[in-house]
Amino acid sequence: MIDPQAGAAHAADASTTAQELDPLQVHFQDGIAPDEIEQVFHLKRAQPMLSAFTALFHGTQDGVLVRLLVLRELAGDASTSAFSRADINQKLAYLVPESLETVLNRLRGHGLLAWDAPAAVYRITPLARNVLSALETLLALGKPEGDEAEMGFLLSQVAGAQAVGGVTVDQLKHLLGRLVELTEEFRDAIASGSEFRLRTSQAKWHMACDWVEKGSVILRAITSDERADAATHRAAQAIGRAQSALLNMQGMFSRALNQIERQRVHLGQSGLSTTDVKRWLLAHDDLASLAAGAIDRPVTPLFGTPAEMIDVAETELLAERIISTGPKGLPSGQDAPLTINDNPAMQLELNDWINKLADFANLGNFPEFSSVGPRRVQLHESLLPATFALASYRASLLPLLGDASEASLQGATAELARLPLTFVSLDEMVQLNDPEVAAMSVATLSLNADPTPDGQPAP
Repeated sequence: MIDPQAGAAHAADASTTAQELDPLQVHFQDGIAPDEIEQVFHLKRAQPMLSAFTALFHGTQDGVLVRLLVLRELAGDASTSAFSRADINQKLAYLVPESLETVLNRLRGHGLLAWDAPAAVYRITPLARNVLSALETLLALGKPEGDEAEMGFLLSQVAGAQAVGGVTVDQLKHLLGRLVELTEEFRDAIASGSEFRLRTSQAKWHMACDWVEKGSVILRAITSDERADAATHRAAQAIGRAQSALLNMQGMFSRALNQIERQRVHLGQSGLSTTDVKRWLLAHDDLASLAAGAIDRPVTPLFGTPAEMIDVAETELLAERIISTGPKGLPSGQDAPLTINDNPAMQLELNDWINKLADFANLGNFPEFSSVGPRRVQLHESLLPATFALASYRASLLPLLGDASEASLQGATAELARLPLTFVSLDEMVQLNDPEVAAMSVATLSLNADPTPDGQPAP
């Protein structure tokens, strides 16, 4: 028979034993060993380096500054590799002896300073020089503000690792993450519609493009390196895609700024816009100081008591009642003004032209034909006599004769298209004895219907 209480006690003892063996276990869930996490393994392997950083940066900010000061002063002296205590006291004479002694003991206890007992001198350890080298790179690139320092440091790490053949996927992922963050930041700035935020982000975008250009050289070296593994190649390709997305945002910035430029509000004829006013206001740290001397006397507040409120409300109510009791109903009707529709002169000419062509189609009087007259007439005989403008207008309408698409419509031109006439022209000219028209193309107008023996068109 299994005792549940005995099993629980055994599990508790096992958990307590695991925590005693690995103090890190208290931060993890039950049943999960810290050594099973890949990142924990890498961090534990770098424990000496982490201990060095702990020795430098654990404690107050003042203590951190003094430790870095002492270590940088000693490591910066390249004339010697060993320092006696007298040399250290002379070099750092501006420090209090007690503080100097505390810093030396801490640095020596964590392996940043080595004590050479036979020679009675201190030496800078290789670990300390590695730590200072990393800090110097970060401090040197930290002089510019914000993203320029971050991008510069990340690229310098990747470039340095690539130069010695030791670039890691984690270093590439840090750079990729920063590029993605910048892209999202720029997209948010464009979506905000704020001109000032857009211009600030655009300036940052130009800075990022400079770093992208430098990073492209490093990425080409990584992708062409045969020693790089598949994960490194994938990370480099992802960085390339992120850089392309970043470079493609130039058009988005331009369109957003052009839209703001079109919507800019100008203040009268002064040439100033609301953007100029806002920029001028932002240039002043204390906006309240702008009102100094602008007000001659204090503002006198006016208070309304209930009695005044009732009087005002009563006045407004009565005024509304008077308006509502005024004359009502629709106004009396009025006759609409008479207008005379004068048809344009060209419309009259068109109607007259259609009537004459209709008479010709019926063997009427254009031109004067007898019942046995011809069913074909020369073009100049049908268009003239007329002025040059009228003859040109008539000639421009002749191609509509027999046009099926035009005949299916309504109107004067559709009526013209339905006439049983055929217009035929030749590439020749005929000289005319007319005061308006000197020459005209040789063309004819003929009836479409077959003639009957009596000379009339077939029905």
